[in-house]
Amino acid sequence: MSEDRYTLGHHDSVLRSHRWRTVQNSAAYLVPFLREGQRILDVGSGPGTISIGLADAVGPRGEVVGIDADPDVVHEARQRAIDREAANVVFHVGDAYATGLPDASVDIVHAHQLLQHLADPVRALVEFARVLTPGGIVAVRDVVYGSASWFPRLDGLEEWMTLYHRLAERNGGDPDAGASLKAWAMEAGLEVQYSGASVWSFASDADREWWGNGWAERLLESDIAVQAIESGLADLDGLRRISAAWRDWATDERGWFAVPHGELIARRRP
Repeated sequence: MSEDRYTLGHHDSVLRSHRWRTVQNSAAYLVPFLREGQRILDVGSGPGTISIGLADAVGPRGEVVGIDADPDVVHEARQRAIDREAANVVFHVGDAYATGLPDASVDIVHAHQLLQHLADPVRALVEFARVLTPGGIVAVRDVVYGSASWFPRLDGLEEWMTLYHRLAERNGGDPDAGASLKAWAMEAGLEVQYSGASVWSFASDADREWWGNGWAERLLESDIAVQAIESGLADLDGLRRISAAWRDWATDERGWFAVPHGELIARRRP
């Protein structure tokens, strides 16, 4: 298994946001490429919500294999598949750098919000290409935190942005990975078919409460808090200040937040 350190961790405040993700809100760019009967590898599948949506899209003759590095999250995904009677999706503990699948065994490799956490995303993309059938595609989507925008411009949220970048980079990741997807795919020897962007936005009362309070909780309860204090990048008072800013933003009826993502479709070269 790889030694990459996951900046966010798997506290429930993090997993709640992962459970919110669907094909519609997080992989819409892939939908035109989905066909009944395809076999898909979903790398970094988390609690399985996108994986199960992909399984629905490829129908009963298709199959989705989801892999994630965290055994507890894999267990949750397996239970979700059982609850939803999704018989054509399976989940395993796995490594993005060494998936364990045979050469040329899947039609699509999908990864959402994964490459930003890897120290060597190009090596992962090379592995993705290895398991693709001829003509198969890699579909990846990742955030560009540095291009996020919000109102009002609270000082605490500016501190959050700086802290998150420093933590992620200290862990060997790239919090602006979405901007590099095209370059990484080319370096990995893939043929880029589509390179674009899409945005998550949060402005309604319900969306602000969910997004803002989720981050407020992460900053005090998740691995972010532990890592920030261990590394000396923040102290508890600073984390409390940033957390309070998120709660202030969440309750401000003027509040608005947008998070851009890079997204990419690339093919294995013949």
